[in-house]
Amino acid sequence: MQARWRRLSTMQLRELWTRWKDGQTLEEIGRALERPPPSVYSVLRRHGGIAPRARTRAAHTLCLAEREEISRGLVAGRSVRVMARQLGRAASTISREIRRHGGSRAYRAALADRAAWRNARRPKRCRLASEPRLRRLVAARLQADWSPEQIARWLVMTYPGDPTLRVSHETIYRTLYVQARGALKQELVAHLRRQRALRHSRASNRAGRGQGQIIDAISIAERPGTVEDRALPGHWEGDLLAGNKQSNIATLVERHSRYVMLVRLRQRDAVSVAHALIRRVRHLPAGLMQSLTWDRGLEMAHHRRFTIATDVQVYFCDPRSPWQRGSNENTNGLLRQYFPKGMDVSHISQRQLDAVAKKLNTRPRETLGWRTPAAVLSTTVALTG
Repeated sequence: MQARWRRLSTMQLRELWTRWKDGQTLEEIGRALERPPPSVYSVLRRHGGIAPRARTRAAHTLCLAEREEISRGLVAGRSVRVMARQLGRAASTISREIRRHGGSRAYRAALADRAAWRNARRPKRCRLASEPRLRRLVAARLQADWSPEQIARWLVMTYPGDPTLRVSHETIYRTLYVQARGALKQELVAHLRRQRALRHSRASNRAGRGQGQIIDAISIAERPGTVEDRALPGHWEGDLLAGNKQSNIATLVERHSRYVMLVRLRQRDAVSVAHALIRRVRHLPAGLMQSLTWDRGLEMAHHRRFTIATDVQVYFCDPRSPWQRGSNENTNGLLRQYFPKGMDVSHISQRQLDAVAKKLNTRPRETLGWRTPAAVLSTTVALTG
């Protein structure tokens, strides 16, 4: 007969959540706590991967030490008024305590304290459950693939005089992942950037990608300072978003506005990539792309051909330095919501790619003061034009 696992103690639960926050796997946490991974997962799933807040007692409630004094007073035959006077409490408080937990004959301090702690659970309805209009607004923006933080900031900017339409991004996450709150449907999780059953911590490892040698590559160190400070539009970052079966999408991000363009690729070879990028860039207004920063991937081996055809200078990052294309790296992470790892993207049409790019370009961004990339690029181009 299989042995039943004991319930995790308070200390073990605290350790479980600490290890989960540190980015440990279910197997690692299970080994540390001597529990099978499914048991660890059941605890995490119950709370949506979000550590529950530590419970605290209200200052006015009886503590265990006071209950022990009551128990000793009952054994010694003291009256309720005498015990109340010794504890500095109202006699009615002591009387209710004794009556609530077994009476003068059956009262036990430890049992009474545990029962009081258990009975003190009064689940408070979350803000999204108690405010229907707020809930509808949040759900609609989630369905449009906005992030919880974008929604929270948008509410403040759109309804500055209505305090009932306020909710933190953390509350939205908690309501989505902790379904016991009963306000937002579980299906809305599918509209988040990372479509996970549990909320994960930021602790994660990213494996680097090998780079090849490119002839006549111009280093990012030679890129003008005006590109670095993002003050002017027209300077872009690019990379490939890989799917399975050697399928790829070219991703282009404008550094000033974070405006995104996606380019369908038939193949990943340098000739195909150069041809697809040339065709796409030629459709842009004159001067909107002046430089392009890429990593050292061999798919850009024909960068000179691209530059001759478009008059766009290509700069290459240092090896294993993805942060030098930070806007593009971040965008590729957002795109994984629509094109998960392992997905065959070769059948995605350019029209579908344009629709996804439009979603990203019409969502507010924190780094833009909660304006949209499309609005920022349009305004900047109009001013500089």
